[in-house]
Amino acid sequence: MNQPILKVAGVTTTNGTEEATYTLQDLEAIGGEVIETTTPWFDGVTKFEGVRLDKLLKGAKGKTVEAVAMNDYVSEIPMEDFAKYGTIIAYKRNGAYMPIRDKGPLFIVYPYDKISELKSQKFYSRSVWQVKGLVVK
Repeated sequence: MNQPILKVAGVTTTNGTEEATYTLQDLEAIGGEVIETTTPWFDGVTKFEGVRLDKLLKGAKGKTVEAVAMNDYVSEIPMEDFAKYGTIIAYKRNGAYMPIRDKGPLFIVYPYDKISELKSQKFYSRSVWQVKGLVVK
C-alpha cells in the first residue's frame, strides 16, 4: 500500500531531481481538502477528499500542467486554475479510497457547484481520473 501512485515531473525536488513521487500516505500527510459537488459522472452530491493542487505544486515553475491518466489520456490544465478554483487531486470519494476500476486512485476535481462556469465541457475535460502523473510545463 506504500507504493508510489503519483509522479510529478518538471519540479525541482530537495535532492535536485526533476521528478517527485508520492504514495497515498504522502498525499494524505500534505493535508486533505473536501469538495462536495455534483458531477456528470455520479448521481447526486458527491464528497471528494484530496490535496489542493496549488498546495501540492507549491513553488513549481510553469504555466500549465499536463495531467496524465493510466490510459495515457492527457489534459492540459492552466496552473492558475488550482488557486483560483481550489482544484484538488482526490483520493477518496464519499469517505472511501477510489479503486482503479472506479476512477481511482486519483481524480482531479473542481468545485463544480460553487461557480457556474465550472459546469462546462472545458472544465470536465480537465477533470482527469485514474491520474498517474502530472507534468509541469
